Amino acid sequence: MYLQRRVRVKLGVFAVVSAIAVAVTVFGYIEVSNLLPGLGHYTVTVELSQAGGLYDGGNVTYRGTEVGRVKDVVVTTTGVDAVLSLRSDIDIPSDLDAEVHSQSAVGEQYVALLPRDGRSRPLREGDVIPLSRTSVPADINLLLGATNTALEAIPHDNLKTVIDESFVAIGGLGPELSRLVKGSTALAIETRDNLDSITTLIDQSHPVLDAQADTSGAIQQWAANLADITDQLQRQDTAVAGVLQHGGPAADQAQRLVERLQPTLPVVLANLVSVGEVAVTYRNDIEQLLVLFPQATAMMGGGIVPNLGTKQDYQGFYLDLNANVNLPPPCTTGYLPAQQQRAVSEVDSPDRPVGDLYCRVPQDSRLNVRGTRNIPCRTVPGKRAPTVKMCESNENYVPLNDGYNWKGDPNATSSGQAVPQLPPGSTPALHPGPPGPAPAPIAAAAYDPATGSYIGPDGRVYTQGDLAHGATEQTWQSMLMPPSGN
Repeated sequence: MYLQRRVRVKLGVFAVVSAIAVAVTVFGYIEVSNLLPGLGHYTVTVELSQAGGLYDGGNVTYRGTEVGRVKDVVVTTTGVDAVLSLRSDIDIPSDLDAEVHSQSAVGEQYVALLPRDGRSRPLREGDVIPLSRTSVPADINLLLGATNTALEAIPHDNLKTVIDESFVAIGGLGPELSRLVKGSTALAIETRDNLDSITTLIDQSHPVLDAQADTSGAIQQWAANLADITDQLQRQDTAVAGVLQHGGPAADQAQRLVERLQPTLPVVLANLVSVGEVAVTYRNDIEQLLVLFPQATAMMGGGIVPNLGTKQDYQGFYLDLNANVNLPPPCTTGYLPAQQQRAVSEVDSPDRPVGDLYCRVPQDSRLNVRGTRNIPCRTVPGKRAPTVKMCESNENYVPLNDGYNWKGDPNATSSGQAVPQLPPGSTPALHPGPPGPAPAPIAAAAYDPATGSYIGPDGRVYTQGDLAHGATEQTWQSMLMPPSGN
């Protein structure tokens, strides 16, 4: 059959267009790999407990991207095996979970592959995803049946009451509910922006929660004590109200008092700091005094009424003065000699000597056993010293003598120590200044008890008749008179 040239050209053009259309359809839309089984694909078996509505040709997704199709769904003795045909050009980790989901409420199930470890090896031909790594959605029929059963269990009258009361409760609260929803949305956005911090807080809250659990008993006790306090406040509501009402004026008066005492109060408080430091250092001694003080007070109270309720004429405090004069003798070592002591008639107030004056005999001497030299050092256990500076220094107490130098200078010593005693680490002044007046004569001298004669400081012999043996007894007035000499 002869065809015209124009017809042959048209048929050729039509054939070329048809070939291009077929090629686009096969390679671009249908894809050759879908037409030729096994080309560019590999198969993986997924073990399921049940089909869950899954069907042949269903989609398979990985990270939300379609990577294959469900090739077959086969019923087995233990459940269902779904054969997946996956694309070879996408590497899917083998450590993953396979879950069956629905794209809508009416079905369209698909398989979602969720990786656990993205660094595991890729899936290969013939791999099996075990039943422990798979899940299927709940049966929608069972869910609807359970929902229907729950709705039928609600009494219709009560449900109407709930709806009516809900309308009364939230009716007209549109703006407030809108602010609540907007606030919740803003809170959710802020939470998402600070997700890392919140996650860290939750992860690190375990030790805190464990501590709370371990101290549950203490927390319960604290709550019980708090309940007692609140009960007391409730019972004393009037008193609490009075405190709240009058507390402001009382605070104003206290402020005015502090302002009036402002010139002297800071000085007092500063001095109390030093007193507080001393009290802290001697806390144990103060506690011991506080413990013994009530007992001593009770003993004194018992001595005041020794004969109470008896027939004796005298009722009062029994006091026994056992006057053992000079047993033991008084301690004079460590004090100023008699010629340097001030007369009792002087009324001026000179500066105290530079140093310390106290009984400076051995610590085990029977003289003044409770003296300053035997004070325990609170900051250095086992050490005894007369001053705090000596307690805190490396120096130890050194006595002047044994305390029995009753003739002449009571401070006679070979150790070269100064009287008064200077603080540890201090040295005498290099230029002490001009010497003072000459010391008065020694006020004590030995006398002859037979005649009453003695030698005075000037070398002359004096006689005091009332000192001789057989002299008349002196009165205390005559003893204050100056002696008569010849």
